[in-house]
Amino acid sequence: MIEPFILRAAIAGLAAAAMAGPLGSVIIWRRMAYFGDALAHSALLGVALALTLDISVMAGVLAVATVVALALALLHPRRIHLPEDTMLGIFAHGALAAGLILTAMVVRPGFDLESLLFGDVLAVSRLDAWIAAFGALAVLVVLALIWRPLLAAAVCEEIAIAEGLNPQAARLAHTLLLAAALAMSMKITGVLLFTSLLIIPAAAARALARSPEAMAIGSALSGMIAVGLGLWASLSFDAPSGPAIVTAAFCLFVLFHLAARLLGRR
Repeated sequence: MIEPFILRAAIAGLAAAAMAGPLGSVIIWRRMAYFGDALAHSALLGVALALTLDISVMAGVLAVATVVALALALLHPRRIHLPEDTMLGIFAHGALAAGLILTAMVVRPGFDLESLLFGDVLAVSRLDAWIAAFGALAVLVVLALIWRPLLAAAVCEEIAIAEGLNPQAARLAHTLLLAAALAMSMKITGVLLFTSLLIIPAAAARALARSPEAMAIGSALSGMIAVGLGLWASLSFDAPSGPAIVTAAFCLFVLFHLAARLLGRR
């Protein structure tokens, strides 16, 4: 018989991987891997806000991540004469430093900050598991609705606009979905490893995928396999669950790219 905590961990982990894969595929197409870092690092500010106001940590992270996501989406690099990756790097490290300082100032005795930084999927509650499951479903439904303009904008924004699509609104919606995914995934991989769950499974699936849709589906499946392997490693070898999931995802990345070479895809 499966232990309840294992079942909760599996539901939460698989749900997080299912929504992170397609979201991460769009990030790779937009060449904005640093965007995930900036968003994840800003989550520490949300933790500090939640502790200060004595509200849910998930609510605090969602609020701050949404504000930062909107700022990053609306602040055009040309206005400050900096390359996009430079601007994202500044946001990422600035938010991380500010979050660490504020969190250290307001953290309560006994508060498990490490689990929020690096994740502990085996400790999720029943409520966390249900939030992850239904939240992932909602994220995937919205992503499906904005998929066409997102994909068109990744190819050529001018053509997307000429076809009557609204790529800017789609990108903004994708950014907000990332903020929601971060808030729901922080107990699974932690805020510092969140970007790994977004990027690595998507990069692995890209090696073998022949279409954008195949890559999105493959990235979700790759992430779900990584979650399964990470949970097994965590239970079998007492390894920390978040890093174990990310390590499993990295192994799949290497395996998929080796398979692509053998098949002549690279």
